[in-house]
Amino acid sequence: MTTAQPRSTWRHVVDGSSELGDFLKSRRAALRPEDVGIAPHPTRRRVTGLRREELATLSHVSITHYTRLEQGRSTGASDSTLEAIARTLRLTDDETAHLKALARPAGRSRPAPPRVAHVSASARQLLGAMTHVPAVVMDRRNDVLAWNQLGHALLAAHLPAESPDSPATRPNLTRMLFLDERYRDLYPNWDEQAQLAVAALRLTAGRHPDDRALAELVGRLSMNSDEFAARWARHPVRTCTSGVKVLRHPLVGTVELSFENLVIPGTSGQRLIAYTAEPGSPSETALRLLGSATAPAAPGHVVPMLQ
Repeated sequence: MTTAQPRSTWRHVVDGSSELGDFLKSRRAALRPEDVGIAPHPTRRRVTGLRREELATLSHVSITHYTRLEQGRSTGASDSTLEAIARTLRLTDDETAHLKALARPAGRSRPAPPRVAHVSASARQLLGAMTHVPAVVMDRRNDVLAWNQLGHALLAAHLPAESPDSPATRPNLTRMLFLDERYRDLYPNWDEQAQLAVAALRLTAGRHPDDRALAELVGRLSMNSDEFAARWARHPVRTCTSGVKVLRHPLVGTVELSFENLVIPGTSGQRLIAYTAEPGSPSETALRLLGSATAPAAPGHVVPMLQ
């Protein structure tokens, strides 16, 4: 179930002035005092997790300096200060990089109108040559800029094959994961995929705080999906450049595919994602069947029936 949220709510979600404080507070709340060697107090604590002064003391940072940092009023924190805080909070590498991006935004300026992204001719040629490998080209917001025949058949056969060609109709895989039932149904482990998608989008938002189109995407998702809004509020941060996806395809059944994110040099974050199956596996057979079933039929050619 989804509910519309006030416009100001989603603007706050992507407001850089509050992102740093919200992120630090979420990580403070996740740590119990005993996790960092602080003896439990005999009286009931009024806050969940670490207090500001406890975190500052453990990180060897002045309470005043840390408070200003959490309130977004300090943009000159050194690497050593941020790394000390990250160690105390037990942040991952991705979370530490996110903390630094939020604490020291580079050249923040007024959000500019989104530029229309285009796929180079060479990238399209590469996609077309990958006849047995599902592949898509996406921008940093997860808008699909192009896909090959098998990539379209695997991920979004219910959409027109030409939909990535126009900015007005381009699919966005994160939006589809939360708002498109047929795409959502592809993932038997939807919760895991949703968490990873939000964590990756959080990381991108921290690196590109002036991306108006990205802010609008987060706003639309926050207003139209309670599931997205709840995950976004928890501030997950994680990058994912490779791994394994399990998909439950309506034509060929369950497939297990490895994927790789390959950054395209000379672009503003465009990347090619390719999916492969283990040689000789049922998933490889399923991909071959999918390719045969969805390929344009030549005159007199009979498409094999899928069982």
